[in-house]
Amino acid sequence: MTQEDDWDRDLLLDPAWEKQQRKTFTAWCNSHLRKAGTQIENIEEDFRNGLKLMLLLEVISGERLPKPDKGKMRFHKIANVNKALDFICSKGVKLVSIGAEETSAKEGLLLWCQRKTAPYRNVNVQNFHISWKDGLALCALIHRHRPDLIDYSKLRKDDPIGNLNTAFEVAEKFLDIPKMLDAEDIVNTPKPDEKAIMTYVSCFYHAFAGAEQAETAANRICKVLAVNQENEKLMEEYEKLASELLEWIRRTIPWLENRVAEQTMRSMQQKLEDFRDYRRIHKPPRVQEKCQLEINFNTLQTKLRLSNRPAFMPSEGKMVSDIANAWKGLEQVEKGYEEWLLTEIRRLERLDHLAEKFKQKCSMHESWTGGKEDLLSQKDYESASLMEIRALMRKHEAFESDLAAHQDRVEQIAAIAQELNELDYHDAATVNARCQGICDQWDNLGTLTQKRRDSLERVEKLWETIDQLYLEFAKRAAPFNNWMDGAMEDLQDMFIVHSIEEIQSLITAHDQFKATLPEADKERMATMGIHNEILKIAQTYGIKLSGINPYTNLSPQDISNKWDAVKHLVPLRDQMLQEEVARQQANERLRRQFAAQANIIGPWIQTKMEEISHVSVDIAGSLEEQMNSLKQYEQNIINYKSNIDKLEGDHQLSQESLIFDNKHTNYTMEHVRVGWEQLLTTIARTINEVENQILTRDAKGISQEQLNEFRASFNHFDRKRNGMMDPDDFRACLISMGYDLGEVEFARIMTLVDPNNTGVVTFQAFIDFMTRETAETDTAEQVMASFKILASDKNYITVDELRRELPPEQAEYCISRMTRFIGTDCPTGALDYISFSSALYGESDL
Repeated sequence: MTQEDDWDRDLLLDPAWEKQQRKTFTAWCNSHLRKAGTQIENIEEDFRNGLKLMLLLEVISGERLPKPDKGKMRFHKIANVNKALDFICSKGVKLVSIGAEETSAKEGLLLWCQRKTAPYRNVNVQNFHISWKDGLALCALIHRHRPDLIDYSKLRKDDPIGNLNTAFEVAEKFLDIPKMLDAEDIVNTPKPDEKAIMTYVSCFYHAFAGAEQAETAANRICKVLAVNQENEKLMEEYEKLASELLEWIRRTIPWLENRVAEQTMRSMQQKLEDFRDYRRIHKPPRVQEKCQLEINFNTLQTKLRLSNRPAFMPSEGKMVSDIANAWKGLEQVEKGYEEWLLTEIRRLERLDHLAEKFKQKCSMHESWTGGKEDLLSQKDYESASLMEIRALMRKHEAFESDLAAHQDRVEQIAAIAQELNELDYHDAATVNARCQGICDQWDNLGTLTQKRRDSLERVEKLWETIDQLYLEFAKRAAPFNNWMDGAMEDLQDMFIVHSIEEIQSLITAHDQFKATLPEADKERMATMGIHNEILKIAQTYGIKLSGINPYTNLSPQDISNKWDAVKHLVPLRDQMLQEEVARQQANERLRRQFAAQANIIGPWIQTKMEEISHVSVDIAGSLEEQMNSLKQYEQNIINYKSNIDKLEGDHQLSQESLIFDNKHTNYTMEHVRVGWEQLLTTIARTINEVENQILTRDAKGISQEQLNEFRASFNHFDRKRNGMMDPDDFRACLISMGYDLGEVEFARIMTLVDPNNTGVVTFQAFIDFMTRETAETDTAEQVMASFKILASDKNYITVDELRRELPPEQAEYCISRMTRFIGTDCPTGALDYISFSSALYGESDL
């Protein structure tokens, strides 16, 4: 058996203990009954008929009990007592033994005392008996709430009677708490009566419950006005930023919609460079402005919602959705503009190539046709000898063969001209005129050729002798000459390729051509052999040759010269192809260089996007620590910008080299740009979410210390350690937090924290409730009530009262916005704070 058990047994046997109990509870009852204008002298006798017991319950609960029986008979008294007992039972109070509810209330009151007295020296409240014997705990409670009443520094632990009497006298004189105990009884008793001490201490608990009302009212009003002023500033900033961004979009879109193509490659390249400057220099700040605008809007709406203000409605056309739609339109036009630029550059490149090729083929054809019309128009056959006529006929046949061989060249010229027209070549008129001239000339050559043939055929009977060797030479020389002309044309032909594969294809074709040179050389030697045979016959038979082949204008020297020209062009073609191989290899290196970076940057951006979605959950610590971590995370992302810039540089080199495809990566510069902009926007929005959480916490007036206190209180009464409290523990927890609870108020609170009647209170529900209850939130009604306190319960307030109770800035803010109060019995200049309070929350048109 412990010492405390011995004390409890001795108390029960001590008549003085019973007397102290009776005195304490009589004083406690009278502290409530005097509110109804009555009191009791003897607790056993005066409660016997039940009338004052019912009155006491009405004062404590604030509710009306059933009408009492007025008779003086015993059954009338019993009936009244039963009504009082039934009312107690209806509130869930157990009248037998000590239940969990009483234990919880005791723990709650004890925890409240411990928190209030924790900073004071020589005070260690652990119970409701010996912890109060020296009087310092009572003095500490008074000093904590009313430091003007007691000078705690002058109290001594070795003067318990003096300390107790000081507390009793101050409480009775200034706090309206009757003296229920005697200092000597407490000091001279080994263990003071626990219930008597609890009863007396509970009076202090209730006395301090409603302190500092006027100061709270003024603080509430100041906070409301400060919120309104800050919100108005944020609204003005949003409107200004939105207007500037929309105006920039409005000016930029017409520039991007302009699809008037330039006529030269240089001019189109300049357009592309201007577009790059737009993407690198002009647009990024606007992307940041758009992101900041969304953040400002969300922050403003969060502040308005937290302060119970109506949502902000921007001016017409300046909603976040309006800006998003305008931005979407900008990006659609922007994407189309870049695609158009690249398409036009490819088109102009193709046009330049075709135009040069057209000029080259036309020049070669016009060189070949030069003088042909005059030749075909000659009448030389009219005065020629028979042999000369036959020679002319053979010569004409050779020309027809040559003419047929040139038909393909004319068709190529026409095809190139048609393609130039289809691609809208700027000098198409000149091309068409030249092409038409060639075609007309070609038709005329055909007509003249046919006409000359007809003439020669009419005199064919005059031909008798044909020089077979000249004819054979002409027949062999003409196709070989055409082959050499084609070879020279192919060897000098211009080309345009965009890949290693395409240039390799040209090299293969060129190698195949070189493989035919030995056979061509045999053909040349055979043709020259015929000429040598003619010379041999002439020498043998003493024939004097004129040196002119009557069947062809081609001489052996012409064949030799063209053959030398072909052999000279072959290595030049080799060199040109190798230079193109080097250029394509350089392009391939650019492709691989771009792909190597893009294949790193693309997945890096995607990974960072995924990490951001989890970062706010994974980061431990306070909201400020989360914010610092996120901002460091954001800085790391911004530091990565140099990689994006380097990739932009490689992309520019690729475009300048006319590289428009890349098989080594699926990432284009456009993909990387969009991903980068989304990454910057996402991290900014994530930071904004944490900022809004901090804003919510701060707007509710909840400090980190309060949050820790909420957690400690919850853990203390979470007896099952399952993250939940039952109603009795919740009641005790609220008492420990300083709540003065009646049955009706507690029932109301339970509907808030346990709306589904599960019978438990979770930590989240507890935190939500404590946040609402302890935060300095406000409503129009609360602001009206605060103004009413400052106005001494009047329905109007004066200028002097505002300037006396509020700081100068807030007072002048109210004076400039409050309307004149309309009513009787009010001084001149009285102001209407009711309509002003409603206007703060959008509930009037003020």
